[in-house]
Amino acid sequence: MSTKAPIILAVDTSDLELAKSWIAHTSEYVSVFKLGLEFFLNFGREGVRAITDNSDARIFLDLKLHDIPNTVEHAAKSASLLEPLFLTVHASGGAAMIKAAVAAAPKTHITAVTILTSLSESDVTSIGFAQPSMQSATNLAKLSVSAGAGAIVCSPLETVNIRAAVGKDTLIITPGVRPSSMVGTDDQSRTMTPSEAIAAGANYVVIGRPITSAWEPTGVEIGKRARAIAAEILNS
Repeated sequence: MSTKAPIILAVDTSDLELAKSWIAHTSEYVSVFKLGLEFFLNFGREGVRAITDNSDARIFLDLKLHDIPNTVEHAAKSASLLEPLFLTVHASGGAAMIKAAVAAAPKTHITAVTILTSLSESDVTSIGFAQPSMQSATNLAKLSVSAGAGAIVCSPLETVNIRAAVGKDTLIITPGVRPSSMVGTDDQSRTMTPSEAIAAGANYVVIGRPITSAWEPTGVEIGKRARAIAAEILNS
């Protein structure tokens, strides 16, 4: 039986060698590795290639593209040369923008981010969304899938509604998941445990600090942490 769980590990660091070490010591238990803005602005394409050329890691390239359709089309085409499994765009960029990204990167799952999990209900209102976060995220998900997005990023609390709205074929990815011992201890406002999120219908959960905070030079502890969370999901 595979020990890999549907975990996307957030590799949030400005140290390339540290990123490689995190991946090396967790790849037995983690399915995909998320390289976000911090990583990409520090290391660019060559940093991504330094990861993929030295491992079989599948990449979630979390750039959250959000611009006019022409600009996003060219950015997505450039990003597609790195062959990421997932590439994120903001769903609020609209259908034309999402369609442009999908056309530019046909071998990548264009992944639409609905509403950031760091936002509370009051934040959603103050930004100007006309409806509460649940309905707003669901509307954005439906728009994105209609425009060709292959995956959706949403809060785990919205997964059941979004799954019902977009059907079974769309991948749902949920950040903001925390082991029960860590819920409410950081900047994620709308959370579930990893196993709860998968049970609610998510295909993957994004986890960062609950795993990477265990790093020490031997890599033993980060491996143990990844294994424990993977087992929690696989055995639930």
